[in-house]
Formats: sequence, C-alpha cells, structure tokens
Amino acid sequence: MELFDLTGKAAIVTGSTKGIGKAIAERLAEHGAKVVISSRKANACEDVAAEINAKHPGAAIAVPANISSKDDLERLVAETRAAFGKIDILICNAASNPYYGPMAGISDDQFRKILENNVIANHWLIGFAAPQMIARKDGAIIIVSSVGGIKASAVIGAYNISKAADFQLARNLALEFGPHNIRVNCIAPGLVKTDFARALWENPATLKATNERTPLGRIGEPDEIAGAAVFLASRAGAFMTGQAIVIDGGATIT
Repeated sequence: MELFDLTGKAAIVTGSTKGIGKAIAERLAEHGAKVVISSRKANACEDVAAEINAKHPGAAIAVPANISSKDDLERLVAETRAAFGKIDILICNAASNPYYGPMAGISDDQFRKILENNVIANHWLIGFAAPQMIARKDGAIIIVSSVGGIKASAVIGAYNISKAADFQLARNLALEFGPHNIRVNCIAPGLVKTDFARALWENPATLKATNERTPLGRIGEPDEIAGAAVFLASRAGAFMTGQAIVIDGGATIT
C-alpha cells in the first residue's frame, strides 16, 4: 500500500459532487489524502464532504466554485491553502457540454462555453495552483479528458475538440513543470454511466451499439476511473508525466 499512500497530501477535485469526480475524491480520501469537494452548488459540496467525513473523519471540506469564473478558481486555491497549507494534487475534472448535434448547428456561444470551461478554466486553475507546487518542487496535476479527444463524433464534436486540447495542455505543462518535479497527466475515460454522459447511454439502441463494439461488452462505472487518479497522484506514478491513460473497456482498439 505504500506506493499508493496519500497520507499528508492535500487535493482539489473539481466537479466532485457526483460521477467520476466524486468517485475520485472518495478514493483519494480512502488512501489518506485531504480532499476539497468543489462544484457550483454549495449544498451538494457540503453533502459529499459530509459523506466522506463520515467514513474518514476530517478528510474533506467543501469549497464551491464555478469553473467559468476565474475569481472563483483563485478563491478555491486560496481557501484550500488556508485549510490545508498546500495543494499536492490537483484534479481538473469539471467540464461542460451544452450542445449535442453536428458541428454545423452549434452556436458561437455554445462552442465558446465548451472551450472556456473545458480548456481555459483548466489553464486558469493550474496557473493558480502551480506556483506553490513549484516552490516545494512537488505536485501532481491530473486533467480528466476523454476518449473523445482521440475520436471523431457526429454529435459531440466540439466537446471532443476541447478534450483533444486537454491532452496537449497536459503535454505542454508536463514539459514546463517537469524540472520542478511536477507531473501533469490526463485520464481519458470512455463511456461511463454518469449524469454528464446520460445522452450517450440512456437510449437503449445507442447503449446496445456501444456495448457491442466494446471488448468488455459494457460501459464503465465512475469508480472504475478513480484508481487511475490514485495511481497518478501517488508515488506509484512518480515517473509518469505528459501522458494519457485510456480507460474505456477496450472501445478504442476496435
């Protein structure tokens, strides 16, 4: 367990009141980390923090923040440092996808929101958290991207473009931050049963087609993504940077 021990580490997980983000926060806490639960709604953040604290007393605090607000993200970092003194692990998980359909039909505002929330907001948050990591010469930054970043789609093309950009953001920052012993990686989930991806799995015909072309024959569960975050955040992942871990039941190999 020593390889995966996060005792004494402090983590921010955005979009952590449900789905993949919540699963990651729960597993980080289970492995000893202090975690900041963050999403737009304060009540939801408080509820998840309380849930984690019931199992791991004192492990979680709630700091609501809207990823579209640069001021909110700066405050998220400041409040985390005030509570825990540092940030060892940053999980950029929150994202938006306000449009489902072909690229020809997307409005400028919808496309702009996707790029701002899924790429620029990550850049902002990392920019606020990284200086104290650089000063300590230690840190792990994880961006939750998607297999959409390596595939085309007739219905979530703009989202996929943003997720491809996240891969490059991680590669670039890995190069820039590497001399400071800060690792930057992506996790690329396939289709996972979350509210965020509901449009892709709640239709029986779509789900059947997805399962049939996936070697494991099913879609994923949020907790099946969390282990990769623990690996990348811990000493087990100490020599890995600038990479993307694909977790998709094998869908991208067919």
